[in-house]
Amino acid sequence: MVRIAAASAHFGRDLEFDLQRVAKLIADARSAGAALLVLPDATLGGYLADLRHPDPDALPPALDSGDPVFKRLAGLAAEMVVCAGYCEAAGADRYNAAVCLTGDGVLGRHRKVHLPAGEITAYAPGDRFDAFDTPVGRMGMLIDYDKTFPESARSLALDGAQILACLSAWPTSITNRAPRMTQDRQSRLFDLYDRARAAENQVVLASSNQTGAMGGMRFLGQAKVVGPGGEILARTWSKAGLAVAELDVPAEIARARRVLNHLDELRPGSYR
Repeated sequence: MVRIAAASAHFGRDLEFDLQRVAKLIADARSAGAALLVLPDATLGGYLADLRHPDPDALPPALDSGDPVFKRLAGLAAEMVVCAGYCEAAGADRYNAAVCLTGDGVLGRHRKVHLPAGEITAYAPGDRFDAFDTPVGRMGMLIDYDKTFPESARSLALDGAQILACLSAWPTSITNRAPRMTQDRQSRLFDLYDRARAAENQVVLASSNQTGAMGGMRFLGQAKVVGPGGEILARTWSKAGLAVAELDVPAEIARARRVLNHLDELRPGSYR
């Protein structure tokens, strides 16, 4: 059995404040017995303040892979597997990125592949989806818009991932905001994608998200843990906090795939 936690929380430009919030979330997850904690996209440095016209002078701080902040994050993680989002500096390029680590070091990294229109001016796109081994099982990471595309999660599942960590800074609709968050189109889509990506690949999915506001955007929260049948096992709704669920990941996946095993029944030659 493994206990998985997905966080809804707000993070901004102040890295010291962000690390203090990470420390509190890790402490809360540890108290809940979690072995895996998935923090939101842009945990370190916050997300863009304007998705339609990002100000090049007000972007999140860009961190290279050797930045001391990751050693501090690993120290906080200790025995726990922790996934967190940040802005990665790589030469002249910047990436919307995620790292998965423990106190022993980095287990995996991901650069967001699918960039919505506003992000194209701020980030370069990643170009691959790779699963990696961790103390809680083989995992893969998606960031925000990546989970809109079925091929993203499918690539990780075909690479053996049993747990998908989906890190988001997912706002309410920018063009057609509903009066109540639960009625917002993006709120429905966020939950739909989480459940669909888990069910179609018969894997466990831990979905984190930012809360609060950044610039003109208001974030949804709605962190959750989803089982391999698409069932929501734990959720935060729109509030900040942790969604925590305990399950035997290999056993639940085996049960979901006992009669209909989607990955074994693919027909690649029939698809465009």
